[in-house]
Amino acid sequence: MATQHRRARRGQGELEGQVLGALREADGPVTAAWVQERLGGDLAYTTVVTILTRLLAKDVVSRERRGRSFVWTPTADVARLAALRMRRLLDGERDRQAVLASFVTALPPDDERVLRALLEAADTGATDTGAADTGEAGPRDGVGED
Repeated sequence: MATQHRRARRGQGELEGQVLGALREADGPVTAAWVQERLGGDLAYTTVVTILTRLLAKDVVSRERRGRSFVWTPTADVARLAALRMRRLLDGERDRQAVLASFVTALPPDDERVLRALLEAADTGATDTGAADTGEAGPRDGVGED
């Protein structure tokens, strides 16, 4: 009797992150076939196109027609994609204040310091929060850029 191997189900947004990560590694605009090859495995071409189209709707990639197909370019980084997922989750909650309060109180001290610095910088209009000193992504790393 042959043993069937089931691939573990990916976490929510994991495939989008992998596709966006592959695009960011490219030297320029690439095709969906390039992304499919880059990710390897048994990922169907149609799945890659679907993910790219979803990323386009989220405004984290752009596309340009080349011949009979499209080439794709990232317009944001994986951190921006994660932030969009966090925002979508927050938008789905009835008591935003309670969710935010719970989130903030559960943060480890280092993350809380980064968040405080980012909020302080947003209040003062500063562009550099010193986040680079903590090893966290800051504004110069593409976070929050459109």
